[in-house]
Amino acid sequence: MHILINRNFLSDFMNVLMSIKPEFVNRILTGEKQYEFRKSIFKENVERIYIYSSYPVKKIVGYFEVDEIIHKSPEELWNSYSEVSGISKKDFFEYFKDREKGYAIKINNLKVFDEFIEMKDYTGPQSFCYIENSDYLMKLLLI
Repeated sequence: MHILINRNFLSDFMNVLMSIKPEFVNRILTGEKQYEFRKSIFKENVERIYIYSSYPVKKIVGYFEVDEIIHKSPEELWNSYSEVSGISKKDFFEYFKDREKGYAIKINNLKVFDEFIEMKDYTGPQSFCYIENSDYLMKLLLI
């Protein structure tokens, strides 16, 4: 197993806002989806991922802590995590088409907000953005 990040060994963390399609957000909130899969990953050490439910919801619904990030081939990721992936095999392999490696982010200590946060006059990120790089997001999330 290739674990890129194990948060027990890191000291300087950032937070990100990650765009996730509403259907997958719902699966995260119900616990059906325990890993978030990505083609590319952060350049900085990340402690928390704030979940931005993309169009048509367009709200921040909560966050989870990054426990580990696993870097493997799509086949290895599917074989290891398909039962808790929250995605169909067809959609998973379509997403990773033409990729030799992918990332699985373990969702840990999920916190769902009582009231989802609407982002007025702000367009959510295409994939993710560092919250600390945005005064608007820092104020919105009171970080």
